[in-house]
Amino acid sequence: MLRRRPGATAAALITLGTIALVALDLADAAARRWWAERAFATDVVAGILVLLITVLVVDQVVRVRQLKDRAAATAAQAAILMAQAARARQNVSAVMNGTGDRDAALDEVRTYMTILSISAPVLIDARVSRTFLEQAQRLAAELARGLASAAKASGETGAASDSRLEDSFGRLRSAAAPLQEMLTAEQQSAARGGESQ
Repeated sequence: MLRRRPGATAAALITLGTIALVALDLADAAARRWWAERAFATDVVAGILVLLITVLVVDQVVRVRQLKDRAAATAAQAAILMAQAARARQNVSAVMNGTGDRDAALDEVRTYMTILSISAPVLIDARVSRTFLEQAQRLAAELARGLASAAKASGETGAASDSRLEDSFGRLRSAAAPLQEMLTAEQQSAARGGESQ
């Protein structure tokens, strides 16, 4: 879930440049004399390099901590969305099979769409959670399609829609797996409201 920033590359390059200058100073007498003859320039360059390394390394440490802290919140949001997705899928499947209540399924899909729209700004931030968000949006489309097809479905059309719905939910569950690994079993159960997916 963590992603690298350009600052990490800059910190690495500046650190490598500093190491190269130190190695040159140790290995080459002419370079050592050149820097010794220019004491002020040497001090300025050394000060700037130390400052850059310090700022960039501290920035990376802070960024990694922020992403780790945010990862827990993102995982919890994904678990809540998964729980609602399971309820919506179950209700829509029941309607498509002719055994469910359309109004109840509509309410569950509306709730799923609301949670999805609220979760989107949190989930769009990193690659893994963005993949989960994309799958959640695809599931939303399948839920809406399933409800629409149930209103006018023949058995064959309903079976195809149900198959697409199950496939979409399976992809969502796969996309959620890396996010849910960050949560304890107790946290996952709390997000599901005690229900199994």
